[in-house]
Amino acid sequence: LRMLQVKLIITGDDFGYCPRRNQGIVDCFLAGAISNVSLLVNGSAAADAAKLARRYNIPIGLHANLSEGSPVCEVLKTNSSLLNQDGFFHGKMGFRTALSKGLLNMSEVKQELKAQVELFHELTGHLPPHMDGHQHVHVLPEVRHVFAEVLEEYGIKYTRVPIEPGLHNCDWIPPALMDFYLGVEEDSFNTVDVFTKHGIRWPDIYIGLSTMGRNMSVSSVRSAIDGAVLRLTAEAAPSGTGTIELMVHPGYPSVPPVGGCGQGPDDFSQSWERLHELQTLIKPELQSHYKSRNIQLCSFKDL
Repeated sequence: LRMLQVKLIITGDDFGYCPRRNQGIVDCFLAGAISNVSLLVNGSAAADAAKLARRYNIPIGLHANLSEGSPVCEVLKTNSSLLNQDGFFHGKMGFRTALSKGLLNMSEVKQELKAQVELFHELTGHLPPHMDGHQHVHVLPEVRHVFAEVLEEYGIKYTRVPIEPGLHNCDWIPPALMDFYLGVEEDSFNTVDVFTKHGIRWPDIYIGLSTMGRNMSVSSVRSAIDGAVLRLTAEAAPSGTGTIELMVHPGYPSVPPVGGCGQGPDDFSQSWERLHELQTLIKPELQSHYKSRNIQLCSFKDL
């Protein structure tokens, strides 16, 4: 049995959030610890992030944001269903609540997503090869249809579907967070047909919820990847290759008031957990583990 060729995309999310996040992501990329980034175009350091990606030839896609900070579409900045009474996006949970109450106008969602693709193009000089959702908003009911239409309109081939094998066995995840993850998983299952119908693709396996922040360690990443490789081997495509995306959030902690997407940086961004991810990802034991498993780091445009 020949060894399965595994392509692993390690995506650093939230590029553009603040200068210290950008620096951490660049350091990770130069150390060979990530192979791809996802840009928040409404991040306070987005233009700088785009410059860094160009300078270091970092493969970059779009991290569509409808939940944190301010919209980029001028028309929606003042009066829109996407904003709360303070004039900012509704937040990770607030967005979900507003959506479930039928308060969000889907044509405004589409307008904002298109404005973010256009701004990405303006900042980087190209369309994003992949586009996913900040805080997984892209797999939510209704939003998933609009998101798929936008990707199809711009010819963006790849996205992320956050269904993580083995998530249910991760007893170290606190119950409230696990409830959120299981909601994301259910929404993702319900999104598969929508994305498929629009001709959108995504890697065979997604990892990242079980290894976020304080839960990331060399052994947690290794075992998640080994579990994914086993699953890929069992379901091996005739091509003999399988793809995995590992979502990560490395960076040096944000120092307020600098950073964020219009409102200043959030707690996770200011926490030690970002630095912890960075320090874990650059460990040589991880790199040698990928090699021993015949895993090749790549980006979406290499698929």
